[in-house]
Amino acid sequence: MPDDNTAIILGMVCADQYYTPLSSIRETTMSVTIYHNPRCSKSRQTLQLLRDKGIEPNIVEYLSTPPSPAELADILDRLGLEPRDLMRKKEAEYGEAGLDNPELSREELIQRMVDYPKVIERPIVLKDNKAAIGRPPENVLGIL
Repeated sequence: MPDDNTAIILGMVCADQYYTPLSSIRETTMSVTIYHNPRCSKSRQTLQLLRDKGIEPNIVEYLSTPPSPAELADILDRLGLEPRDLMRKKEAEYGEAGLDNPELSREELIQRMVDYPKVIERPIVLKDNKAAIGRPPENVLGIL
């Protein structure tokens, strides 16, 4: 919500006589997305790196709002990875979900990753049709 110093008028944001089209704000804010876990130091460092570059990304706290199977499949395609390449195999949920079963199909693996989002490697940054894993955080600079 706008505060007392900001008003939205006819698709423009007005703050102290400075006008920015809302479409520009949406593009800046939503053109970069980070799948983020605030408890993860690498995820926090990646988010800070983006902010230091003047980017305020769309933040998806994927543990509480996991991607859909279609979104996760798209992320994997952008990364050029298969599901197991994006899994945290040391998480207890990896075994609980039976993700070590070599007979699971790609679709089954993706569904289980959605059902057990803690096994998804983090952070993941998306921009346009590109994606990068922020391990180390500087990895994301190549897609910005």
